[in-house]
Amino acid sequence: MPRKTLEIPRKIEWLSVLDHEGNLDKKLEPKIPAEDLRKLYKTMLNSRMFDERCFHMQRQGRIGTYGPTKGQEAASLGFAYAIGKDDWLVPSFRETAAMLWRGWEMDKILLWWAGNEAGASVAEGINDLPICVPVASQCQYGMGVAWGCKLRGKGQVCITFCGDGGTSEGDFHEAMNFAGVYQTPMVMVIQNNQWAISIPRESQTASQTIAQKAVAYGFDAFQVDGNDLLAVIVAAREAVEKARKGGGPTLIECITYRLGVHTTADDPKKYRSDDEVKEWEAKDPLPRLRDYLIKKGVLDEKGDQAVRDEIKAALDAATHKFEQYRHDQYEMFHHMFADMTPELQRQMAELKDYHEWKESGKKRQPSRVI
Repeated sequence: MPRKTLEIPRKIEWLSVLDHEGNLDKKLEPKIPAEDLRKLYKTMLNSRMFDERCFHMQRQGRIGTYGPTKGQEAASLGFAYAIGKDDWLVPSFRETAAMLWRGWEMDKILLWWAGNEAGASVAEGINDLPICVPVASQCQYGMGVAWGCKLRGKGQVCITFCGDGGTSEGDFHEAMNFAGVYQTPMVMVIQNNQWAISIPRESQTASQTIAQKAVAYGFDAFQVDGNDLLAVIVAAREAVEKARKGGGPTLIECITYRLGVHTTADDPKKYRSDDEVKEWEAKDPLPRLRDYLIKKGVLDEKGDQAVRDEIKAALDAATHKFEQYRHDQYEMFHHMFADMTPELQRQMAELKDYHEWKESGKKRQPSRVI
């Protein structure tokens, strides 16, 4: 038998609506009410200012290691806008803009980055999972949530986020495989920010795009300008509608860039050039959206400043509320078992003795404190 080329009936499209100067392709411009456009801009700006506040707070020792989202705000916000309250969102750790849109309070997000488990508790009425740092592990959760949505049959959709580095993890591929096999209503979003800490995109995979990995698992994909909020919304709406109607999963690769450090424990100057960063700064999603809104007559300089002042006041209030929070330092004992074991009782008593000794200022430690 002669050789023949197999035809794989899957498509991969590139999508961009808004260029770097804020000009747009009117044929592709999504219909978004002016009030929503202003709210989207405010949310993106809020995420950026929150990001800056967290960076400084980490340097001051007020929170722990922090993972900035600067430059990637559009790549998560567009998806949060495209889904409803009853849908699900499963983040990694650079989806602050999406979380703010979904109703997360800034003080709670600060608690998470301060290492307090209270920051992982999801408020009533928000169908989200908390921030997830272990790379690509959230892909499995997202697939499971999406599968549950399908079994419930209420038309819910799950958005799951992953970085380009996460696509090198087995969790990502296992989630993709199950999503394809069971045709789950999941939209897998790859925030391709070009760097997996210090490993460049070209060292992650030999495939031309990350989007095309969806073909191997039997579903469609988009590659989108992730710094173009309008393009993200267009792609997100299409994928969400398809999933909601029973059309199965879609992978969307958002081409974006991490303008800041990987985390506050990282020094990107050791592995990438200033010229590369400057090139991507020209594609920053925030000024692109701002220029578009000004040209559209939805925003002006006075309104922009008013939004900034409002966000700063909200940030100050959230920071104050966060720093007033007092957690139960013995919760690790109370919540291990329904009934505390004798060994845990002994350990808690030992810790209490230690704290009492520290507060008393006595020079001699209690005998049972090791």
